[in-house]
Amino acid sequence: MTAPEGRGIGADATGDTFRILHVSTGNVCRSPITERLTRHALSDRLGDLVTSGLIVESAGTWGHEGAPMEANAEIVLADFGADASGFAGRELLDEHVIRADLVLTATRDHRAQVISMGHSAGLRTFTLKEFTRLVRAIDPATLPDPRDEGVVERARALVRASAALRGWLLAPSPDADEVYDPYGAPITFFRSIGDEINQALDPVVTALTGISAPTCR
Repeated sequence: MTAPEGRGIGADATGDTFRILHVSTGNVCRSPITERLTRHALSDRLGDLVTSGLIVESAGTWGHEGAPMEANAEIVLADFGADASGFAGRELLDEHVIRADLVLTATRDHRAQVISMGHSAGLRTFTLKEFTRLVRAIDPATLPDPRDEGVVERARALVRASAALRGWLLAPSPDADEVYDPYGAPITFFRSIGDEINQALDPVVTALTGISAPTCR
């Protein structure tokens, strides 16, 4: 199969979409939760994601192709008011990495696997928690105003700025950038992972959109 032309950082600079890819192992627990919580948070701030140009999806390095997400993952999403419907697992393919403008992984091993696939993925692939740490260090005033230049241009600038900071802002501990796998665990552990993911996503979505989370729901 011929892979589509990649975007990445600086490529296809006139494109009107920005694609976020979440990666875990089986694509039935962590990455589905992260995908749907990202969509939910973005919708809270932006409304219609289609008109914003943001696309959010997920895949697994050992993805269960076509599988539903774990039942406990659906419960976690319901806790946050996020939509779990219509999900089907995917195995991570070259084309997913090529098309992604930002790849956020659950662990450092997943990040290494994505980067090892090539496609100039290194500058746009981060663990979720790593990306959270980096975007918190970026002055929002240095990013394009989404009201003037659009969310897509702001998102691209955020990825470039985060990549430039990576070597200067290291993790405080080896485990700081990991989101551990809840597969087979009880709902209490799933919920703790859901909270962890949600907390990591909030500053990311705020940085992407320039809009803070609503204070009232």
